[in-house]
Amino acid sequence: MNKLTLTSCMAGNADPFVKKLTEYLATKLQLPISSALDISWQEREQKFDNGEIQICWICGLPYAWKVDSVGSEIELLATPVLKASRYQNKAVYYSDIMVPTQSHIQTFDDLQGASWAYNEPNSHSGSYLMRSHLAAQGLDSRYLGRVIESGAHQESIKMLLNGDVDASAIDSWVFELELANNPSLATKLRVIETLGPSGFPPFIISKRVPEYLRQALRSTMLAMNKDPLGREILDSVKISHFTQNGDKDYDSIREMAKLAQQVEWSQ
Repeated sequence: MNKLTLTSCMAGNADPFVKKLTEYLATKLQLPISSALDISWQEREQKFDNGEIQICWICGLPYAWKVDSVGSEIELLATPVLKASRYQNKAVYYSDIMVPTQSHIQTFDDLQGASWAYNEPNSHSGSYLMRSHLAAQGLDSRYLGRVIESGAHQESIKMLLNGDVDASAIDSWVFELELANNPSLATKLRVIETLGPSGFPPFIISKRVPEYLRQALRSTMLAMNKDPLGREILDSVKISHFTQNGDKDYDSIREMAKLAQQVEWSQ
């Protein structure tokens, strides 16, 4: 294996971090590692699936689908643990149901008939988690009003700010990064309900990468927070450190996905 390629299927505001992480790993391990970030996230995932890309940062739900498929050749590499106290030093995150600050909506019960944006169909935090929550209460998407696919969490945030929709479920870490770049968001949007916690999106790696190399990458990521440059890179995106999650850490996502199958979004 002459070189490795690393990519991300996370929100676009994580791409600068992924580029810095790639450069860090390449330098530390003295290996030719490049990032693939100049194509759509759908193309990134496809290239990972067909073996053109060896390392991918991906939502816990598609990870579970991939690793559970027949003949799977992937494994968990390392998973970020976020810094904020709400995560309690665990590799988890939340889906926050958000509305404009001036909205009349105060609780989940007020969402009846409200227009809704979800980021994309296979997202856990933006789509499946809400569908699972509705199903658990014996509801379906008809509980809501107009439902729109926005394409990304950042687009859902824009739709909320522009008054295009009444509410949306936003990945808590994505919003933290947006808030860091635009602190005024704290006065423009508010949370009415929090869903989760769920296992944080992991970095996964192809088993076609030699085992010694997979372990070297993992060890470097797990120790990154103890290195001054690594600490600086992690701090820039509010990550405390990397940990080694186990497959069982995504069992709750698997269970929520099964429940979510009872509810389909009606456009």
